[in-house]
Amino acid sequence: MATASVSQSVPATTPAKYDVKDLTLADVGHERIVWAERDMPVLREIRARFEAEKPLNGLRMSACLHVTAETANLARTLKAGGADLVLVASNPLSTQDDVAAALVRDFGVAVYAIKGEDEHSYYRHIAAALRHLPNVTMDDGADLVSAMIFIALGRMDDLHPEVRAWAATLSTEARAKLVSDVVASMEETTTGVIRLRAMEKDGVLKLPVLAVNDAETKHLFDNRYGTGQSTIDGIVRATDMLISGRRIVVVGYGWCGKGVAMRARGMGGLVTVVETNPIRALEAAMDGFDVRDAKSAAAIGDLFVTVTGNMHALRGEHFALMKDGAMICNSGHFNVELALDQLKEQSTEIKRVRQFVEEYQLKNGRKLYVLGEGRLINLAAAHGHPASVMDMSFAAQALATEWALKNKGRLGHTVHNVPKEVDEYVATLKLQTMGITLETLTPEQKKYLESWEMGT
Repeated sequence: MATASVSQSVPATTPAKYDVKDLTLADVGHERIVWAERDMPVLREIRARFEAEKPLNGLRMSACLHVTAETANLARTLKAGGADLVLVASNPLSTQDDVAAALVRDFGVAVYAIKGEDEHSYYRHIAAALRHLPNVTMDDGADLVSAMIFIALGRMDDLHPEVRAWAATLSTEARAKLVSDVVASMEETTTGVIRLRAMEKDGVLKLPVLAVNDAETKHLFDNRYGTGQSTIDGIVRATDMLISGRRIVVVGYGWCGKGVAMRARGMGGLVTVVETNPIRALEAAMDGFDVRDAKSAAAIGDLFVTVTGNMHALRGEHFALMKDGAMICNSGHFNVELALDQLKEQSTEIKRVRQFVEEYQLKNGRKLYVLGEGRLINLAAAHGHPASVMDMSFAAQALATEWALKNKGRLGHTVHNVPKEVDEYVATLKLQTMGITLETLTPEQKKYLESWEMGT
């Protein structure tokens, strides 16, 4: 879809350029944004302060995130703080088109995102975010930062053609400046942090990064409770299956895997966990789950959910062992967790049998069903994490951005943790909105915790 231009019927808040499916969807999107806002009191409070103080005034920001109603409220907060924001999708299937339209029409955000966009559109939108020449970036998977790093390194062949075409118009100096002008980048997800730490290890990370994913108010809640609930939601919406009594195989027992396993068991599922890490495998076993290797699990599973952050968690050798009618999905950030090319090689026919469900007819006579094209099932087939949990994640995003600006020039080109004071502030505000009060340490207790003399 070509980038649209402003029409006379569009309110003055509409940015000069954008690429969304249909602006007439904005009324529904606006309702959803406002509804989500009800359950995001921490972010509301931060937005009110940002509106008054303008800590992001004059800042050019490019965000590559899932374009959802919850993200829309983060975008509103950033704009309230004075940021000039461009928002693009971090996954081809995660955009909510009505929300994207409302952000453009009603809130003046330049959005480049369409649900179901093909690879060329996806990277054309990444290029739009780069053309904004941001001072701060936000990523969910590190696609934006990795493109900037490739450009700065002159590794043009590693860029998608849509990004390469734009980068080729830049001088060597401008390519370097694209990265050097970035004060910091915020990374939202586990997969992105893994990629960024790999960049740091290889010595190619040329900007400071704050690992928002690793903040306690993010991964302990968003990854566990958000992913757990929304993954099951996406599976049920896509299939109408009953979880109770089914053998659910959860591949990966990080915080996301813990959440999926917990929710599946809570709905009566018989949960098996597959892990490569001995500590996590032991933890899963002591949490009461059946734990086994992938080949053993492949033969018994009714539903498979990958949440590893790694490629080919399920591959040809596993597909060949799966029972007729088994369903396969992914809730990790990238669809590389499923080796779908290998599944295709084992198949004689692939057809869509319902929205978000593709049937693979295998040469061995069995049928397997892949949900959501192997992409994030909680966003492909459902609405992603509930607003209440994203309230904390996006509050941490906004405050981490403010903190990075206050520390401009003092942050090394490494992956940094979100400051403890930011984490504790977000948690404290969240507790207040929930009507929960904390116990206060007495002077005697404080002294005891700070001393070493007193023993038994």
